[in-house]
Amino acid sequence: MIRTLLVDDHAIVREGFKRLFHNTGRYEVVAEAADASQALEIVRLRPIDVAVIDLSLATADGGLLLLRMMGKKLPNVRRVVVSMHSDPGVVLRALDEGAHGYVTKTAAIAELVSVIDRVMRGDVALSSDISQAVERPKDFGLTPRELETLRGLLSELPPKAIAADLGISVKTLYRHRTSLMVKLGARTLPALARVARERGYLGMLHPEL
Repeated sequence: MIRTLLVDDHAIVREGFKRLFHNTGRYEVVAEAADASQALEIVRLRPIDVAVIDLSLATADGGLLLLRMMGKKLPNVRRVVVSMHSDPGVVLRALDEGAHGYVTKTAAIAELVSVIDRVMRGDVALSSDISQAVERPKDFGLTPRELETLRGLLSELPPKAIAADLGISVKTLYRHRTSLMVKLGARTLPALARVARERGYLGMLHPEL
């Protein structure tokens, strides 16, 4: 059984998720939390495989803060956001802060389980109602600005130097990196380099290659 932590400030929502996961026969809700501090205390004290997190906790950025802290302190715990927010900017921010999956609360139950299954296999997964808004079709090219960002990311320069060269902050660079990874279907920088080579972007970045 996959040990699951539910993080939502509404008890009735947590109860519904508990029943859902019980019915899968694969996920066991071993702990619940109503806010970020409770969740961090739980994962510090007991083993958790995946945390299902609502972005809107006690504070407006409570879910994002939790994603960030868990990513730093417990990187092996998979993190899936379930939220009412479907704005692409919010989705990308959550991914940038460490979410491995994102599902809107309007998605079907089967899709929620499917996204979490994919996350547990090591993928970055989104529910279908937001994936098209976040990802451009794979046969579309990158903009000149995106190519500049890709060139920087695939260089050997440190993030601070890349950001300075692009005239943006390091935080914005990380957000652009996440956007490129989602758009190109890559989960790591080596995978991003491979996709760039396969689609001919590498030659555009370095004409001699």
